[in-house]
Amino acid sequence: MKISAILNNQEKRVAITPETTKKYVDLGLKVILPHNIGVGAGFGDEEYSAAGAVIEKELPEADLYVCVKPSFEVKLKSGSYLIAMLSPFKNQKILEKMAAEGINLCVLEKIPRITRAQSMDVLSSQANIAGYRAVLEGFYEYRRVVPLMMTAAGTVRPARVLILGAGVAGLQAIATAKRLGAMVSAFDVRAAAKEQVESLGAAFIEVENSVDGETAGGYAKEMDADYQKRQSEKLAQIISKVDVAITTAQIPGKAAPKLITGEMVKSMPNGSVIVDMSMETGGNCEMSKENEVVRVGGVSIIGYTDFAARAAYDSSQLFARNVYNFVSLMIKDGKIDPSDEIIQATLFGA
Repeated sequence: MKISAILNNQEKRVAITPETTKKYVDLGLKVILPHNIGVGAGFGDEEYSAAGAVIEKELPEADLYVCVKPSFEVKLKSGSYLIAMLSPFKNQKILEKMAAEGINLCVLEKIPRITRAQSMDVLSSQANIAGYRAVLEGFYEYRRVVPLMMTAAGTVRPARVLILGAGVAGLQAIATAKRLGAMVSAFDVRAAAKEQVESLGAAFIEVENSVDGETAGGYAKEMDADYQKRQSEKLAQIISKVDVAITTAQIPGKAAPKLITGEMVKSMPNGSVIVDMSMETGGNCEMSKENEVVRVGGVSIIGYTDFAARAAYDSSQLFARNVYNFVSLMIKDGKIDPSDEIIQATLFGA
């Protein structure tokens, strides 16, 4: 049984590390990797070789292919398994074509939120890193002092930060911004988020609602028009006084909700920053542009899609462990057995 990894020059992270290479070898798999597979994340070929991998110049033929986000130009063996974050919302037609060619597609974004699958949850592990990194990118662009400073020359007030969406990325953003000394507030449609936000020392912004905005799987759900109107009015009042806004709101299987309008952007103080973390599904700000920093008056809007990849070494370590835990679940007696409910939940078209 052979396992390999796909090299994507547009992605610094890697789905297999020297640490997990050794684990795959111990699992009885032959690890064959293309040259420089881990260079973007800081792992050299010699480290993979020492862990038991065979290094080849091109992508080898394998039974299992792992990657973070694949290059869809590569040709894979019919009957093989591709295990990756495949963004089915954006890549539906491409994935349908690959499935028709006999490739078994495991969409890691679809790993169920159950206790047994926590060690495989790539969305959470990557969102943690991304939330941390988004704060650093936002404060770098802000170009002012973040914490309260009291000096003989006067007092510098702390930066006012607003986090929209208190999932894994949002909570990590709150924790990071607080550690750096900012005054932080946060908003989420889910009632359960209030306690989590306040436990980190941030103020929770509430919009009165008779229905909880949480799905059975723990994700935020799309709210009705009346709630959205009241939400927008509330955010418009708050965002005009914010220095850095970080948006993380996502709705599974749908475009990201537009939370920050053009009018809200224009109301923000000169020198303020918006970090839009939801650009892969359309963005939370009307004026964001994918992988660009847009200037609107005195406001900077960051629309990067690679926050986790900006800390590629650590995000790769976490991602690779998630993937190993997933793969080890489907290898039984030296053969691929996709019968487990977690594997079944990820199969494209199943």
